[in-house]
Amino acid sequence: MSPRFPALALVSAAALWLLAPMAAAQTVAPPDPPTGRAIEPMQPPKDLPRAQRGDRTRNLDFLFGALKAAPDADSAKQVENRIWALWLASGSDTANLLMTRAKTAIDAKDLDLAIELLDAIIKIKPDYIEAWNRRATIRYMRKDYAEAMDDIRQVLIREPRHFGAMSGLGMILQEFGDEKHALDVFRRALEINPHLPKIDEMIKSLTEKVEGRDI
Repeated sequence: MSPRFPALALVSAAALWLLAPMAAAQTVAPPDPPTGRAIEPMQPPKDLPRAQRGDRTRNLDFLFGALKAAPDADSAKQVENRIWALWLASGSDTANLLMTRAKTAIDAKDLDLAIELLDAIIKIKPDYIEAWNRRATIRYMRKDYAEAMDDIRQVLIREPRHFGAMSGLGMILQEFGDEKHALDVFRRALEINPHLPKIDEMIKSLTEKVEGRDI
């Protein structure tokens, strides 16, 4: 499947959906084909603390507040890891087993098997955010941009503050040459997590390209 044709639906369904109401009235022109730039999607840290017990929503609300207030990158990283730990906690032994096997398949570069395992996880646990997010990452790696952006949208429906999924969305938009919406998404991600690595550099670079252009 050519990545260019489905991109029309992708931008309207994902980027504009995410940026609404700010971009709700905008008409998006067909994006150019991907530029081929190698941009690595954000991955969950390997060593994470045990997920907090108690009300998950309240714990995440507290942690996101702490993330914005973190005085330095080291403090922010500790808070970020606790957020990832909650996102990765499925609450299902079956989902956990399948996710372990999916990670093993990814490490072995068997992406077809990893997709099959993640499909199974999503079927039995559709609210498990990390299953959608990890499948989006694999589809991005395979240049299946339509499917990747659909998975990202599913992540953001369930967790609108998911800075990892936002970063992935921004990278796809940037690859398609939609620098304006990529900049909007990166800014939103950095607002949620002010210590995201390399995102501030991307914002600076994109701001220089976008400013002064008639968009």
